[in-house]
This record gives sequence, structure tokens and C-alpha cells, in this order.
Amino acid sequence: MKYISLFLTGLFLFASCAANRHVKVTVSNNTPNERNEEIIEISLKEISARLQLADSSHFIILDKDKKEIPYQITYDRKVIFPVSVGANSKHSFTIRKGKPQTYQSYVFGKQYPERLDDMAWENDKAAYRLYGPALQQAGQRMYGYDIWTKSTDRLIVDERYAKELDKETRKRIEELKKIDKKAADQLYKSISYHIDHGDGMDCYTVGPTLGGGTAALLDEDSQIIYPYCYKEARILDNGPLRFTVALTYHPFVFGKDSAIVEHRLISLDKGSHLNKAVVFYENLTRQTKIVTGIVIHPSNKNHYYDNTQGIIAYEDYTDNPKNNNGSIFIGAVIPQNTEDIYICPFSPEKSKKLRGGAFGHILAKSNYTPDMKYTYYWGSGWSKADIQSMDNWTEYLHSFAFNLKYPLQIKVE
Repeated sequence: MKYISLFLTGLFLFASCAANRHVKVTVSNNTPNERNEEIIEISLKEISARLQLADSSHFIILDKDKKEIPYQITYDRKVIFPVSVGANSKHSFTIRKGKPQTYQSYVFGKQYPERLDDMAWENDKAAYRLYGPALQQAGQRMYGYDIWTKSTDRLIVDERYAKELDKETRKRIEELKKIDKKAADQLYKSISYHIDHGDGMDCYTVGPTLGGGTAALLDEDSQIIYPYCYKEARILDNGPLRFTVALTYHPFVFGKDSAIVEHRLISLDKGSHLNKAVVFYENLTRQTKIVTGIVIHPSNKNHYYDNTQGIIAYEDYTDNPKNNNGSIFIGAVIPQNTEDIYICPFSPEKSKKLRGGAFGHILAKSNYTPDMKYTYYWGSGWSKADIQSMDNWTEYLHSFAFNLKYPLQIKVE
């Protein structure tokens, strides 16, 4: 009986220890800047091993006040969650077994075959889209990233497409055009995502340019090899904290290399104005130059750059400055060494042909070697939301670049 009692006691203690098993995550900020709602990453494999859980098992994450915070398991098996850490300080978080709450989603993305295969996505700060194969087949020429402004943290892209493309409303508009053009125009404006209905709009012109921060190779004559519309898209993450899409492009010839295939991996996190882009080229055999570019329109040619920090920025007065659309602030941060940042103007003939006109690009040029993954960050803000001026925007970009250079330190035990 004594041995049975000892066995049962040991079994109870083991079960009690297993039930109380937890992982402590300490996040240190060794910089003089506050880090607010920054998304950090931890290996799911490490957490599962420490908690002795299967990958499919549930766990919860608690902050220092024992309050549950949202997290996401990404396609590449990382656990991500937001942290706020003051300057030169640290915070601890606890991960333990438990059933997580249903978290609000702050990101969303989707392909829209009903709108020529647009790939559109958003977070609580901004929205973006890329043009797809149906648009290319239609003969339209749209290369770069498009920007949709937002003045709400609500997810609204799906709603905008639903209104814009509603068949019954579109049918009614066509009927009204025959009898009352003014009424038809009013009805169109009530559903158009080119009109600000209180939460933002589509008022940015891309055309056959690099748009709002697209990367592209340069040929031997320093001419941009424009990427056309994507060929295939796979959504890998879709909230609540991160959206990720993998894009494959049509093969193209580059010098002596044939069938070059561009791949892009784009992700957008909650709270960030900038997307992360990882670009690489299949079947490329020689070193070349790569640029990240932002199109500059004639309404405003003022721009900003910092070659030492790899930052480019531009204030766009939108496709209709007289419509009180505000300003769109566009920028990119390139952590890899930039060889040069410069303005590349279009010829007067080309500028005239572009819808809305375009003066040229601001380009950040870097070296690209075969099998390299070119990683940079691009995105936007809006003067009718939380970015009020160009100074405000460049300050944000510098802070972003600083945080990349001096990441939060994470200790798991």
C-alpha cells in the first residue's frame, strides 16, 4: 500500500506540474525609443516542445497583467503577437495551455475574379491591390502597386468591391442613363470606391509604372524591366494579425537568360503602414541591378530620400487634387545597402501617354545576385487619417528603419 500511495502521489505531482507548465517570453527593448504594438515572432516548434503540446493543441498568451492577448500561427510555423515595450525596458509574457478567445481580425485579403483578378488586401491602416491575369488578357497595362486610402481601422475592402460591382445597381445605372443622366451619376457616386464615403477611397494613379513601391530589374541600358500582372497567387496567411500572399509572374527574357520567373512574398501586419516584400528571380544566372520605385506625378514633384538609411518617400496629391482628396504619403525602406537613389524622368512623349500623366520615378538602386532574396518594405499613409504631413511620414519611415536595425530582443524559457 505504501508503494501504491507513493506512486499515486508522484503521478499527481507529475500531472499537476504538467498542467502548470508554461513558457516565459521576455521581450527587451534596448533602445531609447518606445516600441508600441510591434509584432514579434517565436518558433511554434519551440513553444510546442516546451509545453509538450501537439502543433494542433491550443494555448493562450498572457501579458504581465495576466490579460490574454491575440496571437496568430503563420504559414511558416511562427507564433506572432503584438507587444508594447517602453524605452530601455523589458516585459514578460506567459504562454500556457488553454483555449484561446476568438480574436478580432485586423487584416484581410482576397482575389477578386469579378474585377479582373485584382488581388487586394488591407490592415487597420491602409489598403493595397495588385493587378491580375484577367486584366493583362484584356490588354490593360498596370504594373505597380496600387494604394487605397483608409481613415478607419475597420476592414472595408470587401465591402467596397461588393458595392462597386453590384450587378443590380449597375443595371439600374445603365437604365437611368437613358432617362436621367444626373440621377445615374448620383447613383454611381453612391457605390463607387473612387468616392470617399467617410472611410477612404481609390484615388491613386498607377498605370504602366512601378506605382507605390514596386521592385524591378534594370537591363544593361539601365532601363526598367517592368513586371506585368501576376500569373498566380496563393494566400498563405489571412489574419487576425498578418496577411501573406505568394505571387508568381510570367516568364520573361533577360539578356542571355530565358524564362526568368519573378516571385514575390508580400506580408502586411496589424498596425503597420508598410508591407514586407521578399522578391527573388528563378533561372537568373548573372548579377544585375534592382530598383525599388515610386511614380512621381506632375502635380507634385517634391520627394525625399536618405541613401544612408535606404529610405525613399513621396507625397502624392492624388488623381484629382481639386476634389479635396488630401495627400497620399508613399514610401519604402530598403535595409540592404542601396548603391544610389535618384530621379529617373520619363520622356515628354511617354509622360503624355500615361493616364493622368507622370513625371518619372524616384528609384533606390541595389545590387542583385542570383538566388538572392531582395527584402524591403513599402507602403503608405493618408493625410485624412493618421499621417498628417510629409515630415510626419518621413519621421515614421526613419523610426521604422531604426527598429529594423535594432530589433527587440526575445528570450524564451
